[in-house]
Amino acid sequence: MSLAEKLRKAREVKVEAAGFTFTIRRPTALEMIELQKQSAARAVLPFVVGWEGVSELSMFDGGAPHPLPFDATVCAEWLTDRLDILGEIVKAVFKAYEDHQLKLAEAAKN
Repeated sequence: MSLAEKLRKAREVKVEAAGFTFTIRRPTALEMIELQKQSAARAVLPFVVGWEGVSELSMFDGGAPHPLPFDATVCAEWLTDRLDILGEIVKAVFKAYEDHQLKLAEAAKN
């Protein structure tokens, strides 16, 4: 694993939504600036980097019940029609960034 991959991995957080677990990556400061210029719901889709408990059956009637490996394209397609889940992910992405900023502020005080 490269150092860049380790940095990205260190920014990952698990999010529970509608019985599924999603792995999101906290945006960097620069990414957050860029996010604020877009629709938050669509802009956070690239920050979803994993899932657990998702199957075709979760996505559509008649789908296979076995767990699916994560696929960013499929995830984005599915979540754009599941705003209940996407809304929770949006909140989690912004909260992860806010929590990080608080940690930085606390560290600066010391």
